[in-house]
Amino acid sequence: MKEEKEAGPWSAMAVVGVVARTHGTHGEVVVNPETDFPEDRFRAGGTLFLARAGEPVAMRIRKTRFHGGRPLVSFDRIETLDEAERLRGAELRVPEEALHPLPADTWYEHELVGCAVRTASGEAIGTVCRIEGPAGAQRLIVREEKGEIDVPLVAGICVSIDVRARTIVIDPPDGLLEVNRTRVRRAGRRVRRSWPARAVEGPGA
Repeated sequence: MKEEKEAGPWSAMAVVGVVARTHGTHGEVVVNPETDFPEDRFRAGGTLFLARAGEPVAMRIRKTRFHGGRPLVSFDRIETLDEAERLRGAELRVPEEALHPLPADTWYEHELVGCAVRTASGEAIGTVCRIEGPAGAQRLIVREEKGEIDVPLVAGICVSIDVRARTIVIDPPDGLLEVNRTRVRRAGRRVRRSWPARAVEGPGA
């Protein structure tokens, strides 16, 4: 119980993987990693958390092996196919304090989601609801009254990102906000996934 209490609220934890399916008949599961460092995050003896009734529950990793780039994980107390099947689709998270520091102009996804977005002139646009796209071409998906606006996560447009104040200031080119979901691709500021980097987790985290 102490380990669960120290984990903090589930909503404040960072996703590092999602259980895709079971593997075999002895409780092993295949995980889709949400980290650039799966060997470290899913190492034997480590602890991940999943949610039960909205509360984080600690799951100690007994054994891990890799197949096709994905970790096959065995957890303590998960011994049968039926027990493993109950984990299907579960998010695996870690406390925010377990995340590594990131380089400048790099953020974890959970740090940006929920940030209020406004223009340099002070116009309120909406709130970041998710991040899309690969590193170098990522986009803020901003929810506003009329739907969602696709904002490229590049220094020339996202001129100020203050995750402590939960605010992002943008200076978009003329017409960008009117053309909803416009895909603007150019060398961008990077979002990392959690643990060294679901900033989106990546090198340097």
